[in-house]
Amino acid sequence: MKPLSIVVRTICNIFAWFVAIFGAYVIIHGHLSPGGGFQGGAIVATFIALLLVAHGGKRFFEWVKMDIFTAFEGLGLITFVGIGFLGLSTTFLYNFLALKGGLFGSPVTIGPNAGILNSSGTIALANMAVGLEAVGGLSTIIIFMFLGMRYVMEGGKEGSEDDK
Repeated sequence: MKPLSIVVRTICNIFAWFVAIFGAYVIIHGHLSPGGGFQGGAIVATFIALLLVAHGGKRFFEWVKMDIFTAFEGLGLITFVGIGFLGLSTTFLYNFLALKGGLFGSPVTIGPNAGILNSSGTIALANMAVGLEAVGGLSTIIIFMFLGMRYVMEGGKEGSEDDK
């Protein structure tokens, strides 16, 4: 697929980064508001799809290597399972950081949600791991759908790596 017009690419260059930042915001604030790791990961994967469609495959694959998404998937999965095993003295995925103080265990006052980010214990860490996994997995799916669409549009001919 060829890149779209200069207008579309310019608008993509301006607004795509807001999508990525909003996705990161949803991942990080998932324990305080609607959303979380998967929803934020889907938003960041939309950022990848936007870049792929606006700039075309050749330019996109110059910027991004597929191995990074595989690494995101693996790191997210290993981190999530590792967090689960860290609480295993009580039960799998036990929130062992809650109310312990420090970076993720601040106590919360009773009443409305004050928006204290470090109040969730391991829940925030698990959200970040799931977000990383979702970014890797959904981005890989989007890229393979793009490559499959290109394959069908070319009539099933194998293209060289330069034609992406």
